[in-house]
Amino acid sequence: MATLNIVLLPGDGVGPEVCHSAVRVLERIASRYQHDLEIEEQLIGYVAWEAAGSPLPEATLTACLNADAALLGAVGDPRANELTPLDRPEGGLLALRKALGAYANLRPAKVDPSLVSSSALKPELASSVDFVIVRELTGGIYYGESGVVEGGAAAFDTMKYSVAEIERLARVGFDVARTRRSAVTSIDKANVLEVSRLWRSTVESVAVDYPDVTVNHMFVDRAAMELVLAPSQFDVILTGNMFGDILSDEAAAVCGTLGVLGSACIGGEVGLYEPVHGSAPDIAGKDLANPIGVLVSTSMMLRHSFGLHTEADAIDRAISQVLADGLRTADTASPGESSLGTRAFTDAIVEALS
Repeated sequence: MATLNIVLLPGDGVGPEVCHSAVRVLERIASRYQHDLEIEEQLIGYVAWEAAGSPLPEATLTACLNADAALLGAVGDPRANELTPLDRPEGGLLALRKALGAYANLRPAKVDPSLVSSSALKPELASSVDFVIVRELTGGIYYGESGVVEGGAAAFDTMKYSVAEIERLARVGFDVARTRRSAVTSIDKANVLEVSRLWRSTVESVAVDYPDVTVNHMFVDRAAMELVLAPSQFDVILTGNMFGDILSDEAAAVCGTLGVLGSACIGGEVGLYEPVHGSAPDIAGKDLANPIGVLVSTSMMLRHSFGLHTEADAIDRAISQVLADGLRTADTASPGESSLGTRAFTDAIVEALS
């Protein structure tokens, strides 16, 4: 029996709805496997800025640092468009990742057999999709020096990586590859960018310690093309912050919808887990959000932060079973096909866990 000390960060938009789904599934898992479940809810994002004047209140950060893991719904609100970058919901999320030391973002992409028809790819290609993007999360252009100069006539953002930052991420990528098919594809733009040349040489130096893992390098523009032409070639994709951000959204299209993908932000003492989808304010409060992304994230949390692989497998199987039974949310339903709302789809997952 384990004690699951989790900080819940519902956030904005559909975040509270999908987090409610995650809590219901965690309660079922805790009951079935006799774990103690301790969940503390905290504010983040625009709702936090409204209530406390900051997208990441001190109370939220303290709670996360003292927890075993943090589970996030989503951040983002169109009303925040006029705020400064530090006050915007996304600024709070970037600050949280940095504070937690969560430098590695794991984003698995696999098309469930029941959702092959939802993919933008031909069925024979979609059915072969099974890779993990390992994205650097606390460095690169999103955290580099930036500014507006010449009275607003120009602006700049700086991409910078150290050998140490690249090396620690590369080791995560190679370790993940060892649990899968032992192949790493490192993505860069070494024909143009000096930082990418450093990235490539550092990955090569780390590869020496992993003789059982094959490694190859690919320019990011080529990778974007290959993801849709021949996705089966990829096992672990290793890349920087901005390239990983872009490619992981492309992976969502390959898988059919952002709503089915989860992620793990690891590397520090406390892991942060979140669905890949955004806050989707246009459907917030309408019982339309797909809870699969947050449930995949919950499964990853049980696996990476608590070492509860049996429990994580149970969630994964429940999702596949419900999809195999033909149940769909609006984003995965074919034209004319009936769909379930967030709550009803979660009911089916909980029932499958029984």
